[in-house]
Amino acid sequence: MSVKQAIGGGVLAIGCVTFVAPVSVSAQQIWLPAACDIKPDDKQVNNGMQSLKNAFTTKFVDQKTKELKDAERALTQAVATGKQQKNAAAWYYLGRYYLMVQDGAGADSAFEKAQALAPKCKEDIGLYRRQAWVPLYNAGVQAWQAGNTDSAIVAFRNANQVYQGEPMGLIYIANLFVGREEPDTSLKRTDAVKYHTDSLVYATRLDSAAKYFRLAVPAASDPKYAKERRDAFLNVARVYHSAKRYDEAASAYREFLAAYPHDVAATASLAGVLVVENKRDSAMALYDSLIAHADSATPDDLFAAAQSVLSVIPSNPDTMAMDSTCVRAQKKKTPALTVRQISARCQPAAVDTMRKFHALADPQYRLVVKMYEAGLTKNPYLRDALYNLTGISYLIGDTAKVLPLARRLYAVDPMNRLTLAKIAGGFQLLGQKDSVLRYLQLADSLPIEVTVGNFIATDKGAELTGLFTNIHSKSSRPLTITFEFLDKTGAVVASKPQDVPALDAGANQAFKVTADLPAIAAWRYKRS
Repeated sequence: MSVKQAIGGGVLAIGCVTFVAPVSVSAQQIWLPAACDIKPDDKQVNNGMQSLKNAFTTKFVDQKTKELKDAERALTQAVATGKQQKNAAAWYYLGRYYLMVQDGAGADSAFEKAQALAPKCKEDIGLYRRQAWVPLYNAGVQAWQAGNTDSAIVAFRNANQVYQGEPMGLIYIANLFVGREEPDTSLKRTDAVKYHTDSLVYATRLDSAAKYFRLAVPAASDPKYAKERRDAFLNVARVYHSAKRYDEAASAYREFLAAYPHDVAATASLAGVLVVENKRDSAMALYDSLIAHADSATPDDLFAAAQSVLSVIPSNPDTMAMDSTCVRAQKKKTPALTVRQISARCQPAAVDTMRKFHALADPQYRLVVKMYEAGLTKNPYLRDALYNLTGISYLIGDTAKVLPLARRLYAVDPMNRLTLAKIAGGFQLLGQKDSVLRYLQLADSLPIEVTVGNFIATDKGAELTGLFTNIHSKSSRPLTITFEFLDKTGAVVASKPQDVPALDAGANQAFKVTADLPAIAAWRYKRS
């Protein structure tokens, strides 16, 4: 099973769903005594076990009902008044009784006592817990797929109460809580009982989400759930982050980083929280540390970290507005000042403001550049990363890098006016006006414009969607665009030609290109 979470801006998404196969019916009809070598050692406990066995194996409903009642009475009396509260077998078979009558809470409590008294029974008890968990878990999945989220939450709660040896049910219910709407707070005044009842689902939804993500961490202790364990652990912090509960988010990020030192995504997110808390020096120290551990990060982690740094860089100050305000103020002074005098008084303030801005922002921009460069070393053909890095390099006036980056971008995305504008910008920094004009004219003369809107790559394949647009005042001619899917080395994994029909002036046509192949990391296209 694959459960995928992506929390960005407080949004979590549940990925694909698969059902867990229940144990076979034939296996369920075979009565098995305890497999961990515990014995009743008491007449009442033995009678309860025998009645439970009879209920399990009979084909007659009336007899099953009677035997279950007898089993419940004998086992309950044994632990309540028969001085068998320290008898592991009594609690073990009482737990199995509760499973048969579908009482998850009772089974959980009884099995917990049995395991505490007989730790050697942990594996055996786990098998019975999971046996009861399967149908409850599947019911939760079915309810979720049908859009019945309330029923899904109830089913997953029941499932998780019985068994927490696997993380999926806990992850699903956590995602469901994140997606819940806020409660109607008017109920708090008009119907306190109803509000309290609803609060179990609504009012504490993010706390509940964090709780279940946290419970999923130990449930995913098996190495095969390593990814689910990491994601659930990180999502505890992300839940609080999305709710702007920054103290709790910072604490959860630090807890995660104690278990996963130098994780790029968590480090960048913690730094973002510290910026919000006005702890900029600590935040920048964390951002700086990311580069030292870039080798262990994925390209996506590095690009996301770069975006995180960008989001906290202050905007360029509006020095024109500052200058205008200063000029107006100086003109009111008596005696009147000359134009040169006004300029001499106002310009230094604007210059000083820009100096302070660049002193603060430029090191952060250079850090962003390093992150993008590190990510592009691992995935050199990712269009959005190339586009962003080209733009940032232009912003900081890096004449040596802008044009080479823009040409790399052009090799990936040649029929987009924004790409051609980046090349023009590179020549502008070099002072080559003729080349600037040439690429601006080339942008205006494109037969059509290609705009890729979304690119999704998984371990099973990739999907590319976007628009073909006629940017001219006359109809376009038909042509063919060939899209190529690339692996991280730039090798072509799949080639997909797309016929573009004649388009009316200003018209566009959507396209979708797919490839069911692994190892796809990027795309490019060319006119055929």
